[in-house]
Amino acid sequence: MTGPVPSAADEREARAWAYLAAVAEPPCGPVRDLVAELGPVEAARAIRARSVPDGHTGVLEPTAARAGTDMTMAHLERAHGVGARLITPDDDEWPAWSLLPLGQATTAARAGEPVALWVRGPGRLDTAAAAAVAMVGARASTSYGDHVAGDLTGDLVTESWTVISGAAFGIDAAAHRSALAGRGETVAVLACGIDRDYPAAHSTLLTDIARTGLVITEYPPGTTAAKHRFLARNRLVAALSSAVVVVEAGRRSGALNTAAWARRLDRPLGAVPGPINSATSVGCHAMIADGDAVLIRDADDIVRLVHPDGGGVPAPRRQRSTDGLTDDQLQVVEALPSRGALGIDEIVFVSGRPVSVVRTALAVLDLKGLVEQDDQGWRLMR
Repeated sequence: MTGPVPSAADEREARAWAYLAAVAEPPCGPVRDLVAELGPVEAARAIRARSVPDGHTGVLEPTAARAGTDMTMAHLERAHGVGARLITPDDDEWPAWSLLPLGQATTAARAGEPVALWVRGPGRLDTAAAAAVAMVGARASTSYGDHVAGDLTGDLVTESWTVISGAAFGIDAAAHRSALAGRGETVAVLACGIDRDYPAAHSTLLTDIARTGLVITEYPPGTTAAKHRFLARNRLVAALSSAVVVVEAGRRSGALNTAAWARRLDRPLGAVPGPINSATSVGCHAMIADGDAVLIRDADDIVRLVHPDGGGVPAPRRQRSTDGLTDDQLQVVEALPSRGALGIDEIVFVSGRPVSVVRTALAVLDLKGLVEQDDQGWRLMR
């Protein structure tokens, strides 16, 4: 998709934001505070020069190791190479309302709003977060847990809820796959760079998510996954959701950290019970017994978590651009990349549909305003 050529000022701001997003290990409140006072360009210049205004000297220590290493262009180019973009608090799609409680959770380790977010996929993050449920749980899930997570997710996306998770093995993967199978929107939050697939076995899954939903991270391209980054990532999963649901969690499950963030950020918390002797449900049973989480039986229980006074009435449906498409038309839409264009022959190959079917589908999609044609081929409309 072509757009206006960025001005020199826009280019400077983009590079400044990319520098600020990488100069300290996220989250870093002092960087955010400096940007709020000086703006991104001046804040980046001050950090590089190691000369900041009085009252902001706290930013010097967390940025000391990286201030002199400017990977800005490399990060932007690597992001562009995988069809990703950097969104900042200056952008319209920044989910400011969802992230606001993070700035108030100062007593928690790894608290604070992200400086910026690397995003891959055609959706808008603010829209996705407006009606979203986090579905998390054990990596070593049982068939029962996978089945329940899939059923709950399938019912939620039918009512146009976005399902957010962390792309891990087990419950996360079951939730993402169910959302994709139901042609719903799902968001994967990573604990590594946007150009890395973690776990590597989920490369195809992440590609599928990015085709119709969103993959996001606060870590710059090239960043490897690490334990402390998963713990920091969990706060974003909770913050971007209207409720958090845990499906299977052992005594020391990482999902319990996400649940703790839900309570810290005042997000409604639900837990699915399992067999009384199941080690993978010990954490869920403890949260329910202690009154920290509401027992979840079905998707209606989850909706009531978000709308306790709504009598279980689902949130208003958000019309998706792909609603009402035939299977052929949907296959053609999904064959088109989030960035760039394809010729007819390429679409035929990717979609597996005959050329006559592809041409007919493109004509209809063009009339619906979902695709457009230029001298490079067919591309998705924004």
